[in-house]
Amino acid sequence: MQKEKIISHQDIAPAHKSVLAIGKLRDLHYELLEHPPYSPDLVPSDFCLFPKLKLFLADQRFSSNQDAIAAVEGYFADLTKNHYRDGIMALEHRWNKCISLKGDYVEK
Repeated sequence: MQKEKIISHQDIAPAHKSVLAIGKLRDLHYELLEHPPYSPDLVPSDFCLFPKLKLFLADQRFSSNQDAIAAVEGYFADLTKNHYRDGIMALEHRWNKCISLKGDYVEK
């Protein structure tokens, strides 16, 4: 039975570049997708997750922290699996564009 290749994308955080983390990725036979230096366009939470959350929260007022937390938790609970899959699928395009632009911003 042939396994699909697994690609891991990590940023340049010290914990992700540690000998232990890199060793584990090699043990698992993961291919490491390099993260170009200073590439905020490649952070899925920044291009997929938070912009839509900010739109959802726009112009809302909450009377307490608990109300705000409940609204955000409700927002995430209502997201479909496709939302997350589509965000990860967009990463490949954004990564290729970032490389072709030599690290310049993907979105201007």
